Amino acid sequence: MTLEDIYRQEWGQVVATLIRVTGDWGLAEECAQEAFGAALQRWPVDGVPDRPGAWLTTTARNRAIDWMRRESVGAAKLREVAAIAYDDDPPYDVPDDRLRLMFTCCHPALAMEARVALTLRTLAGLSTAEIARAFLVPETTMSKRLTRAKQKIQHAGIPYRVPPAHLLPQRTPAVLAVLYLLFNEGYSDVVRTNLSGEAIRLARLLVQLMPSEPEAAGLLALMLLHDARRDTRLAEDGALITLDDQDRTRWDHSQIKEGVDLLDSALDRGAPGPYQVQAAIAACHATAHTAADTDWPQIAALYAQLPQTPVVTLNRAVAIGMADGPAVGLRLVEELAEGPLAGYHLLPATRADFLRRLERWPEAKTAYEEALELATTDAERLYLQKRLREVSVRT
Repeated sequence: MTLEDIYRQEWGQVVATLIRVTGDWGLAEECAQEAFGAALQRWPVDGVPDRPGAWLTTTARNRAIDWMRRESVGAAKLREVAAIAYDDDPPYDVPDDRLRLMFTCCHPALAMEARVALTLRTLAGLSTAEIARAFLVPETTMSKRLTRAKQKIQHAGIPYRVPPAHLLPQRTPAVLAVLYLLFNEGYSDVVRTNLSGEAIRLARLLVQLMPSEPEAAGLLALMLLHDARRDTRLAEDGALITLDDQDRTRWDHSQIKEGVDLLDSALDRGAPGPYQVQAAIAACHATAHTAADTDWPQIAALYAQLPQTPVVTLNRAVAIGMADGPAVGLRLVEELAEGPLAGYHLLPATRADFLRRLERWPEAKTAYEEALELATTDAERLYLQKRLREVSVRT
């Protein structure tokens, strides 16, 4: 396991633990960063410890103690910080520090996007650039949002805790959005599956904390249905394998069943929300025995039930194109060219695929070249290069 892997896995736990005991957000992040810096210097020489999370928490705790001594913090608080114990496996009936941190970040006093962005930065250790990409905004814009959110928490005295039951519904939408973006950040980069795994783990905790919340169950179902295909998404050369070409016999069918059962249970409550609808779309894909069996009209109808964000509009255009033919899909995609998806790599990639299906080879070649310039991961680039070679020989 590389230091980057350990960073992604342990950052949130280290920061969350220090916030709980010090009450100082900035100090917690700074001490955690210093601990990882120390690891970068020492581990190549001494080796990675058996429990890297414990090592990092202890090192960060010592940094915090040093700072608090310099600042003449009271003895009682110093004893509390010194008594930090790192728990690798917190009991499920007591939400761990990361879940407390998530609800703190998602306080209703913060703007929705600020809640999501702050949690991704503090809990998951995502960089400002990564969060900006998830929101489709410039990095400078996201940096300002994060700074304002931290200042708001400090000035408003927002507590570090899971709120009482009657306040949970106020926080739920932002908490779900955090988990969804965290999962997507890992799922979009097939190498960093630990992020998706962390999102699933936290989603399970949330479902246990809020067993009557259908959208929490719907989101967990959505994650499981996507994650069930994880091992079939990369070719041997590292190129992305699209859904149509994946080996469905290698999908995790027990996980698919779990996801479908969760979804059915959530839908039985009669309050379908966006995550349940998206899980229903994922279930259409996951339960189709072959790509040809996919119920594209049903998928298009489900997309129509979602808020029509730019990405949802693009996905609905794909579904309609698969149901009604590539010419129809191409027309819908081209209508999006001048909108907020301009510069989004999946827009020209989708257009290229419809053009390829229509055998309009020169136009497909140009669209694949545009998508390749905008692609954000090596797996996507390798896939697009493969498609580009295929259409280039026909021009």
